[in-house]
Amino acid sequence: MLENVKHVILVLSGKGGVGKSTVSTQLALTLKEKNFKVGLLDIDLCGPSIPYLLQLEDKGVHQSDEGWVPVYTDQEQKLAVMSIGFLLNSRNDAVVWRGPKKTAMVKQFLTDVSWGELDYLLIDTPPGTSDEHISVMESLKGVKCDGAILVTTPQQVSIEDVRKEVTFCKRTKIPILGIVENMSGFVCPSCTECTNIFSKGGGEALANLAEVPFLGVLPIDPRVGALLGKACVKELPESPSAKTFNEIAEKITCT
Repeated sequence: MLENVKHVILVLSGKGGVGKSTVSTQLALTLKEKNFKVGLLDIDLCGPSIPYLLQLEDKGVHQSDEGWVPVYTDQEQKLAVMSIGFLLNSRNDAVVWRGPKKTAMVKQFLTDVSWGELDYLLIDTPPGTSDEHISVMESLKGVKCDGAILVTTPQQVSIEDVRKEVTFCKRTKIPILGIVENMSGFVCPSCTECTNIFSKGGGEALANLAEVPFLGVLPIDPRVGALLGKACVKELPESPSAKTFNEIAEKITCT
């Protein structure tokens, strides 16, 4: 099912709550705006947020002769999405599964979804380095994986967890495309001034220490958070977030 996918990119984080799914969603929308055909696979089985972030919670998937048909965000079918959220009755439903069942679900997502021809497949993973991550690597054997984007916040506790993610990538031989420092400052919705309410520079320091690229900083911007299903590079082209997402897209599409 991945034979017609040109590039596969993982989005990883060491801990939850760092905005990994938001980064995945906005990056997918950015690539779509640049006229690439994109797939977004949500394998965060216990906390699937991609359907909500793209305003697709009322959608469902169905079977075809080729496999599961993903949900498309547009009539041109330039952004395809798959998530376990489409298989649940409501966002309140909990996925209470042991490891083997989660592993089987991830493998099914990677082998039974009819993606068609894609320029990029972004895989939004759960926090940590557990069953789902190992299942992804096993299922991607024989498929070229371009690498991983690591998402962190500036705080030291998040940086320490992302160090473990760097170790995971090196042990599994996943190239690290770079580190994104999310929630780096707060953009006032009235005056658009950015204030560093947390620390700053932790992600860049880790990138230098691990000798991997630093992809940029993303501030907390309430305007971006309100753009459910819309690309900030289109709706807020002058915002700091739009600038960073454009830069990230340029860097990963030039590799």
